[in-house]
Amino acid sequence: MRPTSDPCGQRGFTLVEMIVAITISAILAGIVVLFIQVPLQGYFSVSRRAELTDAADLAVRRIAREVQGALPNSVRVATVGGVTYLEFLAVRSGGRYRSDPDNLGGGDILDFTSAADGSFDVLGPGVAVAVGDQIVVYNLGVTGADAYAGANRRAYAGAAGTVGNISFTTTASPFPYESPSKRFQVVSGPVTYACDPTAGTLQRYGGYAIAAAQPTPPAGAPALLASGVTACSIVYAAGAGARNGLVSISLTLTRTDPNNIAESATLYAQAHVVNSP
Repeated sequence: MRPTSDPCGQRGFTLVEMIVAITISAILAGIVVLFIQVPLQGYFSVSRRAELTDAADLAVRRIAREVQGALPNSVRVATVGGVTYLEFLAVRSGGRYRSDPDNLGGGDILDFTSAADGSFDVLGPGVAVAVGDQIVVYNLGVTGADAYAGANRRAYAGAAGTVGNISFTTTASPFPYESPSKRFQVVSGPVTYACDPTAGTLQRYGGYAIAAAQPTPPAGAPALLASGVTACSIVYAAGAGARNGLVSISLTLTRTDPNNIAESATLYAQAHVVNSP
C-alpha cells in the first residue's frame, strides 16, 4: 500500500496567526527600543561633548602657545561690535646685541647715540631671521618705546637665514632706549585672534602690517580656528610692574544634532606672558 500524506502536516500559518505574530513582534520591538533609547542618546551626547571639548581645547591651546611667545608688552585686547580681538607681535627669535668692543677694540656694537648705525653683532649663537622681519629693542609698550608705533622697531635689511650680524634700515634717530640686559627680539609680524559669538567663529589673522592703532578687524583673509562659538571671553592683565602678564580665555562651543538636541562645552585656560624686554 502507498503511504497516504497527512494534510494536517502541510498546513501553513493563517492570516490571523500572521497578524498576531507581527503585532507581538512590534510590541516587543517597541519595548526594546524604549529600553535602549536612553543609553544610546546618552552615548551620542557624550560623544558630541567630547568632540566639542577637543575642538575647544585645541583652540585655546593654540592661542595660549602663541601668546606665550609674544613680544614683551605687545599683547592688547579690544572688543568692537561684540567681537573680541586679541593682538600681539609674534617673535621669531632673539638674542643679545654687542654693546662694547671686544678685547682687541673690534666688533660691531649697537650704537644708541648715532642714527647712522645700521647693524650690530649678535653675542653667542646666530639667530634666525627672514626677509620682512622687524628688529625690536627694549619694548615697554609706552610712548617712546612702543613697537607698534615704530619708535624702537627697525626693518631687518639682511638676507634670510641664521646670522651673527643683524643689519637694519636706519631712521632719523637711533633706538631710543638701551636694554639693561642687552636683549633684542626678531619679530615676524602681528597676529590677531577674533572671537565672534554672533557669527559663531573664532578666527586667526596674520600676514598684515603692524599698525599703531589696533585694527578691528585686521586686513586680509582670516583662517577659521573653531566654529559653533556661542560665547567667549578674552581678558589681559598686564601684571604688577609690567614684568609679567596673564591672558585668560573662556570659550564655549555648541552643536545641534538632527534631532535638535544642543550640546555645549566650555573651556577655560590661562597663559602667562613674560613682559621683561
